[in-house]
Amino acid sequence: MPQQQKVNILDLGRIDYKEAWDLQKLFLKEAVDIKVENRSLSDDHQLNPKHWLLLCEHPPVFTLGRSGDKAHLLLNEDGLRQKGIEFYKINRGGDITYHGPGQVVGYPILDLDYFFTDIHKYVRFMEEAVIKTIAEFGLKGIRIKGMSGVWLASDQGLPERKICAVGVHLSRWVTMHGFALNVNTQLDHFNFIVPCGIQGKAVTSIKNELGKEVDISLVNDLLVKHFSELFEFEAVLKKDYEKRYSGI
Repeated sequence: MPQQQKVNILDLGRIDYKEAWDLQKLFLKEAVDIKVENRSLSDDHQLNPKHWLLLCEHPPVFTLGRSGDKAHLLLNEDGLRQKGIEFYKINRGGDITYHGPGQVVGYPILDLDYFFTDIHKYVRFMEEAVIKTIAEFGLKGIRIKGMSGVWLASDQGLPERKICAVGVHLSRWVTMHGFALNVNTQLDHFNFIVPCGIQGKAVTSIKNELGKEVDISLVNDLLVKHFSELFEFEAVLKKDYEKRYSGI
């Protein structure tokens, strides 16, 4: 039976998108470097892999995936400036999405060689962790064929609505980017984009569905619980990242 992996859990709080993206890239590079070095080492001297799950919120920002269409951003540069929203074109899959306060963004940096080398299974597990988390609040998450992320079904006159976006990037089976779960998110910012490039679909949040704000720290704890159960890893809580990662 494979050895249980340890995953460092780091709550970054509210952090600028670019800073979190740089941190992801740094952790991914470290994981890839360990993988490459291990190829030249004997079994007795293998370096331990380093896996991370970063949880955070961002100031308002739109991100466009590598295959996305910038026409799905409905604001020009002046409009972005007036609204105080940043914009980045990045290397994850998927189209355009919004990140902002009240949204839990999760960035798993996992070397899948130590879990399973199946990208579709990886995305399904990530979605399943979110589905199990929102179920704790009485919400039934579903998947829609041909669309990534987690949705709520149409009911009581409401359309199908997306509650969590998913987009990933892999390098040598090391993951980055991840998911964005709307908890207490300001949903009107989604009016400035065609979310995930999908016309005619609504977005929602846990707060919007329940009619009350939800404790972000509780959502984080539940996500860690369900991620660790699904991926069968030991969660190691980190209070801060090491000094050698500062100043990125």
